[in-house]
Amino acid sequence: MKISNNITASNDEKFLLIAGPCVIESKEQVLETAEKLKEITNRHNIHLIFKSSFDKANRSSINSYRGPGLEQGLDMLQRVKDEYDLQVITDFHVPEQAERVAEVVDILQVPAFLSRQTDMLTAAGETGLPIHVKKGQFISAEGMDNVINKIESTGNDRIMLCERGAMFGYNNLVVDMRNLDIMKELNKPVVFDTTHSVQRPGARGESSGGDRRFAPTLARAALGTGVAGIFAEVHPDPPSAKCDSATQLPLDEFESHLKNWKAIDEVVKND
Repeated sequence: MKISNNITASNDEKFLLIAGPCVIESKEQVLETAEKLKEITNRHNIHLIFKSSFDKANRSSINSYRGPGLEQGLDMLQRVKDEYDLQVITDFHVPEQAERVAEVVDILQVPAFLSRQTDMLTAAGETGLPIHVKKGQFISAEGMDNVINKIESTGNDRIMLCERGAMFGYNNLVVDMRNLDIMKELNKPVVFDTTHSVQRPGARGESSGGDRRFAPTLARAALGTGVAGIFAEVHPDPPSAKCDSATQLPLDEFESHLKNWKAIDEVVKND
């Protein structure tokens, strides 16, 4: 699937990276992370799509930080595009936002909790952009066929499917790696979200917990099956992050992980 003139998403070609902070906290945070991620990915010849959210509408607590909002957030993502010549992706939360967000981003993301919502999926499809759909924690891999059909009803078949774990009881996620192969059988590029997959939703009462130690391991396992991309949230100082502080990967350690991931991808795809 063609994303841009120089980026293709394919389960059979070298993997792409979707990475950035969970939520936009400041202009400085976003630009610093984008700059360093671009430097790292350029060194290793990996296609980067920068990700951050202008709003986290599904936070555990009413008091949790959500982000700068639609207009300020899109302004900052536009700066990332302009200053670093990067493709950008972000999520939207109500159908009415799709058209406005599509004016800035190169890929539109449908959040996991909203991945069955017909109006969300058709609004995304109608933008004509590539769509990255997070598989809901409550949906089977086979069930993503219905998601695809909803988007394709708009005439848009540029769809990536993202695995991010399934609920295992309360406050815990597990990853069934079989889902990656099952979703590949739907003839769409498959992305593995390695940081949300180690999340423990709502485990801290007013916020989610998790354990970032396992994120690099799960990414290696996913790449061993042959996937189109890895999604990873990365932060300059994860313990101070205003969202997903337990699962985001430290920016200063990220290059070592990326080198390992690239090596696995090359072996699996015989590059």
